[in-house]
Amino acid sequence: MKFKSSIIVTLTLIIFLSCATNPFTGKKTLAFVPNAQLFPTAFAQYNQFLGENKVITGTAQSEMITRVGQRIAVAAERWLNANGQQGYLNDYKWEYNLVNDNTVNAWCMPGGKIVFYTGILPIAENETAIAAIMGHEVAHALANHGQQRMSAGMLQQGVGLGVGLLTMNEDPKKAAVFNQAYGIGSNVLGMLPFSRSHETEADRIGLYLTAMAGYNPDEAANLWRRMGKASGGQAPPEFLSTHPANQTRIDNLTALAPTAKAEAKKFGVQSFRPITKF
Repeated sequence: MKFKSSIIVTLTLIIFLSCATNPFTGKKTLAFVPNAQLFPTAFAQYNQFLGENKVITGTAQSEMITRVGQRIAVAAERWLNANGQQGYLNDYKWEYNLVNDNTVNAWCMPGGKIVFYTGILPIAENETAIAAIMGHEVAHALANHGQQRMSAGMLQQGVGLGVGLLTMNEDPKKAAVFNQAYGIGSNVLGMLPFSRSHETEADRIGLYLTAMAGYNPDEAANLWRRMGKASGGQAPPEFLSTHPANQTRIDNLTALAPTAKAEAKKFGVQSFRPITKF
């Protein structure tokens, strides 16, 4: 019993000491791996990825990706400075690349390394939608979602290992049942909702940044309508997915757009760039 209590106390202490408050969310979040260690690893992986894939440069579309990314990054810095967080982005190394790949996706690594695949451009259709995607991906980096997912994965494994060992000592058969149940339960009830909450958080933060960068936030919902149409409605049930359902996102983004516009006005944005197809 003392051993079990010691494990619980130790885990609680580790979690408490490993929490950090994020200025974009106002939440205390898991940070088992500090950014000082995480960022250099992410930068190295990003450079390796670029070396193994076809990066498009010198085209109107690649220049658009860079232009939009820089505007979103400036919006983030303005927000941070206005909220007493000067220097928060000092360790971020923003980089924006367009990669020749038919995958409908874009992503951002911890520290601000961003990739857009050419496959997402036909669905985006216009620069404003690119800004909505960019804002979402930048928001993941700003909210340290990569750090949190890594920390949550470490916690999931640690708890499973600790409890599994205790159960193994008492009854090996029960340990086998626990390991199977824990793997499924911690994923469906823990990791997947955790991931969906990150996506919703990035939608919100990203929409504000999109508007602050001078792009109409109304287009974000339209983008996801096109995403849904392109997917043909093929998606797993929301509770088994890492992402919210398309309609959930559309509803959330539509509801958030007026607030994003109001936030942009605080930073002098009175109108938005016209939405034209590229």
